[in-house]
Amino acid sequence: MRTKSSTHKLINWSFYICSILLIAAFWFRNDFAPRSEFQFVSDIDEPPIQQRTSKDSFNIYKNDVMYKVEPKYEYELTGLVVSYNHHDGKFGSHKRWSDHINVADLCMVWGDNAKKLDLNKFEFWNGEFTCNIQTNDYVQYKLFKNNELSNNHLIADNEMIRDAIKDVKIGDQIKVKGWLSEYSNHLGGSRGTSTTRDDTGNGACETIYVSDFQIISSMKTGWRTLLDISLIGTILSALAWCVGVFRGAF
Repeated sequence: MRTKSSTHKLINWSFYICSILLIAAFWFRNDFAPRSEFQFVSDIDEPPIQQRTSKDSFNIYKNDVMYKVEPKYEYELTGLVVSYNHHDGKFGSHKRWSDHINVADLCMVWGDNAKKLDLNKFEFWNGEFTCNIQTNDYVQYKLFKNNELSNNHLIADNEMIRDAIKDVKIGDQIKVKGWLSEYSNHLGGSRGTSTTRDDTGNGACETIYVSDFQIISSMKTGWRTLLDISLIGTILSALAWCVGVFRGAF
């Protein structure tokens, strides 16, 4: 009987260990860093800036669909992303409504919600059009401010802006500029916008036509570092095993 060499055993154990670490790191990759480790941007303290606009309505043509965008207010928001949902117009209501300009929904917090809460005590998730929040911690629940969270429907036709939005991850601190807008298309689909941070429920989301988008700072955690390292280790050990088999060493 042929026994496994020490090299073979080392490669096998490296693969198993790296794979287990990879799964664990992937599971916890979106845990928020402790507040003491966050480097908050200065504008994270400020509420969104909203001003009347004189900008006229305009048309967007994308994927053979004509959209009319009606700006209501100039708008600027700096916040921390707690959940998101990317859209491509190929599924669900976006497909039924032929909505190809809603790039993503970003659920964001700012102010005390970003800087003073233990966000790991909360569960955030996006539905097709909504941001949902849940916690079993009564103290954190009482500290949470509903007017320091918003779900933002981001619409854009500029490809560079659309690509930048698609790069967003949980924990990113971002700045969005544009206009709170209503929009519709020639096939009958339409969407309005909230114009206050104090509303809740259906229609409470901000619809923003994005003119400028920046990821100012990305969250760094041990889990994300481990994810990168364990992924590399898993791939290298798998390749080493394949080379050993090909050469007849194993």
